[in-house]
Amino acid sequence: MKDKLITFKKNNFTVLVIYLNNITFNCFKKFLLKKITESPNFFKDIPILLHIKRLSCSFDWINIKRFILSIGLFLIGITGYLDKNLKNIILQSGITIFPKKKKICKIYKNNYFTYPNNKKSKTLSISSKIIENQKSYLVSSLVRSGQKIYTPNTDLIITNNVSSGAELIAGGNVHIYGIMRGRVLAGVNGDVTRKIFCTQLFAELIAIAGKYWTIEKIPNQFIGKSVEISLINKAIYIKRFN
Repeated sequence: MKDKLITFKKNNFTVLVIYLNNITFNCFKKFLLKKITESPNFFKDIPILLHIKRLSCSFDWINIKRFILSIGLFLIGITGYLDKNLKNIILQSGITIFPKKKKICKIYKNNYFTYPNNKKSKTLSISSKIIENQKSYLVSSLVRSGQKIYTPNTDLIITNNVSSGAELIAGGNVHIYGIMRGRVLAGVNGDVTRKIFCTQLFAELIAIAGKYWTIEKIPNQFIGKSVEISLINKAIYIKRFN
């Protein structure tokens, strides 16, 4: 039997959702540019979905689409609280509308990420209220390729291995007690005092407060070793620890 030339299948992808609530186009531009400046690696080539809540129909959708493309992001669509008139305006501007279907995707008011895990797609929501009352967030399970863990206001602690293609992103420090093969970003809010601690370093990328090294730049003497990574004079610095 010949293989099918075209096959249709469902799949799951990580998408950054940006919530808009009574904001002007100029304010949106300033806010997004500020965030990209603080964490350029996090936003690089990332697909985004705009979630609308109480916005005026006069919002400039064509220009917002052009602006998002001009800064290297990819607007895949819009979702949220849309009346009939607003839907028509958005569709006429050439932007896709994503219907709210709880069975497919659950959208949280706080920070969240989705990642594929074999047959099922999981969504992890990290409430800002909870994060404010704790100093760290612990993950004890294996972090698989394609997964992204984001803790914007706290330290992130991983007590398992991190696969190639996975991402760890934290506003605080990052601790990995296992083999680190993915990408790890600490101090994404711009805090240059944050550090990365890793028991076996094989990372594809390490970054602190926007300063980063890819694996090609990491000195060979640190590969596979237990290390502490920090910033000194705005440059990446690595040292071994026992």
